[in-house]
Order: sequence, then structure tokens, then C-alpha cells
Amino acid sequence: MSQFLILLYDQPGTWEKISPEEMQKALQKYWAWGDKLRSQGKMVGSNKLTAEGRVMRGHSKVHVTDGPFTEGKEVLGGYYLFEAANYDQAVEISRDHPHLEYGGAIEVREIQVLAR
Repeated sequence: MSQFLILLYDQPGTWEKISPEEMQKALQKYWAWGDKLRSQGKMVGSNKLTAEGRVMRGHSKVHVTDGPFTEGKEVLGGYYLFEAANYDQAVEISRDHPHLEYGGAIEVREIQVLAR
């Protein structure tokens, strides 16, 4: 089994537009999706990312700035790390994630383990 990461992207302001009741319903769907993977023994971990962050650039002199900048078209808002046999299975697992229901985008990436 390989590990796959799904990255959850949103349009800025998406979640601020819904009521607290709708937010609670959405969270219940996200938790249920994760619980399903957990019950299948495939879930490794998941988390929501805060809006605040830092961007670092440079080599000999590293510059740190506030970021990421939410002026972009899509903002990375969270991730799930899980196990699947291959990309096809990872995509199939991700296909019914509730994030798609709320207009978000999902990027599926395989984790490449670097041997030491």
C-alpha cells in the first residue's frame, strides 16, 4: 500500500458565507468521511490548516513573509493522508469527499518515500 495525500482547496471566503448550522452539517459530513476511512484501516491523518502562515524564500539569506496570500483564486485549507493501492484507488476513495459538494477542489498526490 502507498500513502496518498489529498489537498483541499477553496475559493477565498467560501466558508464565511454559510450559516453556523450549515457549517455544523458540513463538519459532520467531513468527519463521517474520515471515520469511514478510519474504519477501513486506511486513514493515516487529517487536519484543517489555519489561514495564517509564513512563506520562506532564499538560500544564503532566508526571507520570511506573511502568507500564504488569500488573494489567489484557491486557498489550501486542509489535507487527508491515507493508504491506497494506487492512484486509481486513491481517486476513487476521494471521489465522494464532501469537499466537492461545497464547491472545493481536491488534489490527489502520492507520497514518495525517500530512503536514507
